[in-house]
Amino acid sequence: MSDVTDAARWLGVSTDPAAGRRTWLACLIALTALLVLGNIANYARLDLNYGWDLHVNCAAVDAHARGLDPYFVKNLKVTTLSYPYLPVTLDVFRPFCTGGLFAGHYMAVYFVLAVLCGLLLPGLGRTRTRARDVALRVLCALGAFVGFEWVHVSGNFAILSGVLTTIALMLLLRAPADGASADPSFALRLAGAALLGLVTSFKLVFFPVLAALYFLPLPRGRKLVLIAVAAFSFAVPILISRLSYPDLFASWLLAIAGQIPGQHSVDLVEVNPSLLLLAQSLMEHAGIHGRPAVLATYALAALALVLVPFALSVLRVAADRPVREGGSRLLQLDRWLMDHPRAATRITVLAMFALYLCSPRLKEYGFFELALYAAILVVDLPVRPLAAFLAMGLLAPSMISLAGTAIEGTFILLIAALMCFWILLQDFRAEPKRLDLEGAQP
Repeated sequence: MSDVTDAARWLGVSTDPAAGRRTWLACLIALTALLVLGNIANYARLDLNYGWDLHVNCAAVDAHARGLDPYFVKNLKVTTLSYPYLPVTLDVFRPFCTGGLFAGHYMAVYFVLAVLCGLLLPGLGRTRTRARDVALRVLCALGAFVGFEWVHVSGNFAILSGVLTTIALMLLLRAPADGASADPSFALRLAGAALLGLVTSFKLVFFPVLAALYFLPLPRGRKLVLIAVAAFSFAVPILISRLSYPDLFASWLLAIAGQIPGQHSVDLVEVNPSLLLLAQSLMEHAGIHGRPAVLATYALAALALVLVPFALSVLRVAADRPVREGGSRLLQLDRWLMDHPRAATRITVLAMFALYLCSPRLKEYGFFELALYAAILVVDLPVRPLAAFLAMGLLAPSMISLAGTAIEGTFILLIAALMCFWILLQDFRAEPKRLDLEGAQP
């Protein structure tokens, strides 16, 4: 019995008889950790052809170094997949491909980097970090939506964007100070916004995530500056690619538009568990064809399932301000965010989660970055929502993967992520100011 009690104490569960019922949460977290790590180990020991995305990226870097156009698959070695990134990334990725050391040991390196992401992710609640919170963040980074599994197996460079995203969030979500207008950390927030914009330029479809910066607990002018800096940083790699690599930029445009015959092309509706592809599948089952109908259904699904419920929830808490303060609904929201800094930071991360989830091209490996946003929010959940999130976001996908059930080409991960979003949203609706109260506790 002492082992269970010690585990409960380490996981932050009270051993007082009145709170003894929470011990089962310690067991649930332990079971989840075993399944997550077991799933990663299971894939690591299988004799499969791993690292195909890494091979594509390094083959493109090698072709560029030899003076060949890497956007033509015929110039790449041992692959039939095309290189999707901007031309400037060919030189950025070169250190990771030179010598073959990274490619030869990438699975161990990726695991270490994923753990590092979990360790570095910021917290939103109590000012004192608990071992339980850090462990949950690491567990979520490694196992939520089996996103890391896909990064690990494919060797996708989403691990690098995940590390950069983590650093950006560390800079942006700093503990709020009294008098935000004189906040000395604003320069660091600017750096975080610039880094987040740079990260979204790797995968252009995630650009809307930058709009979530509006929910930070800062004066409106400063928030707009952060968004402008992030947008400029997003545009810089595109401008550099256009001006410094004009020929390659033209080839990149042809490649992503699918205008290079006889080779794989990046398509918004290629196989991926996104809302866009779900809309296309529904339209095909209904016998309705045509891109306008698909896009309209996709927009309706994103609004109905994610964006409108989120917006209404945020506006509802802002509307609780005294009527005498007056002003527009947006001004009321600005005031509420400033008055409740930790809740505002929580809303910011939830907005990032929502906007990322609505991406029209959310590949399986993209769920790794989604898991990083979720990891920040999960640790502050009460017992029941936390258990529900662990069950839907980590336990179920890991068990499905361990059972050998095909996840690629299905909407299993999308459904799991949507349900986890609603768990997080319902918790916020129930107690929007909880983090501000917990933040005052040691």
